[in-house]
This record gives sequence, C-alpha cells and structure tokens, in this order.
Amino acid sequence: MQRIIKNGQVIDETWHLLPKDATLDGISNCDDLIVPLALWVEHAHALKARDGGLGVWLEAGEEIEEIADQLDNFQVIALNFPAFTDGRHCSTAYLLRTRYGYKGEVRAIGDVLRDQLFSYQRVGFDAFALRADKDPLDALKAFEEFSEVYQASADQPQPLFRRRA
Repeated sequence: MQRIIKNGQVIDETWHLLPKDATLDGISNCDDLIVPLALWVEHAHALKARDGGLGVWLEAGEEIEEIADQLDNFQVIALNFPAFTDGRHCSTAYLLRTRYGYKGEVRAIGDVLRDQLFSYQRVGFDAFALRADKDPLDALKAFEEFSEVYQASADQPQPLFRRRA
C-alpha cells in the first residue's frame, strides 16, 4: 500500500488514482476515486451519482479554469508533475487556494521529490504522493528546513516586513 504525506503526517493512501485511459467500466460505487479530467468531463453526471468520494487529477498541460465552477464536487484535486523540472502546477495550486478559495485537499502526484515539498506547501498543496522510490518518512524533514519565509504566498499572505511592523 502506498503511503502519502498529508497535513504533515505520513498516512496510508485510501484513494484510488485512476489511470489516464480509465473508463466507467468496473468502477466501484463506493470507493474513493481520483479520476482523470477527461473522464470527469465526459461522465460528470454518472461520477457525481456514486456513493464514494470523488477527486479529479489534472495533467501538467490541463487548466483548472476548465472546471473552476465545479470545484465543490471534489474532495481532492491532484495535480500531476510529469517531471521534477515541470512546475506549472505550482501556479494551479496557488490559484485554487487564492483565487477560487478551494478548501479541499490539493495533492501533488507524479515526479514529486523531497526538495520540492516546502515550496509546494507554500503555494497551497497539503498532500504529497512522492515518487515510488522515495521515503515519505525522510521527506517529512523537508518541512523543518526553513524556520522563516520572506515572501508572501498561499500559506502566508503577508511578507516578512509586513509581519514585523
């Protein structure tokens, strides 16, 4: 069973992340599912009628604006990082928290590494599915490496100079 980091703790994964080519065939009515954006767009009505929890995941090139008016349907929004050098979804997480006021879980998936966790948390992520070859217990240390931040972001709307005044 995969373990993820959520709200600063390592927990067992309970959600099922469906692959990009998933269809409605064989989908459980009661499992908690994170579905690809294309499946949501095509079958939103059927997915909302299920009893289990519902989340959606977006590829790096997919825009959150496509479903911005539907965010209340999702308990989890997972954002895929296809490579550790591709940070496009940092902006998506920031928009979810600041522009759209999304209060649910924002999860980083894909090529997620320890070195990125602190900055990902700053822009709005609160859950992290690390790459399979990485240890989530070791990765928790990333959240303790900085004691103060200077810039404003989703987790701290005031820059340091404003907080000191």
